[in-house]
Amino acid sequence: MTEPVDHPLVAAVKPLVDAMGAELLGPDQAQADDVVLDWEGEAVLAVRLPQLSDSLDHILAAMERRHGMPLAELDRKTKQGVVRTLEARGAFSVRHGVETVAGALGVSRFTVYNYINAQEEKRARESGG
Repeated sequence: MTEPVDHPLVAAVKPLVDAMGAELLGPDQAQADDVVLDWEGEAVLAVRLPQLSDSLDHILAAMERRHGMPLAELDRKTKQGVVRTLEARGAFSVRHGVETVAGALGVSRFTVYNYINAQEEKRARESGG
């Protein structure tokens, strides 16, 4: 980044940018797909969003850090919770998302689909449908 890192906008958005796996850039480095953020009418920084597949890898790595171990070492119930969280975050709309998640969890694609289907059935029962 070329702008001062002590700018209040940088401090405000950095946790979000880091959580998304995005990249902070100077506004002069912005490309067409980047998001330029202004502060009081002046372009202060640009955010380069990650590709969806990179974002999924970033989310999986963050979940491993949160659990303190590789996702493949989690128990079945915790893996199901991971799949619920990933589904809510749109992980399975990414091309090869199920395969990527299955690999990270150390389970088959079939198992991931079972976890997803079980959650959908539970929601249907709870909503009376």
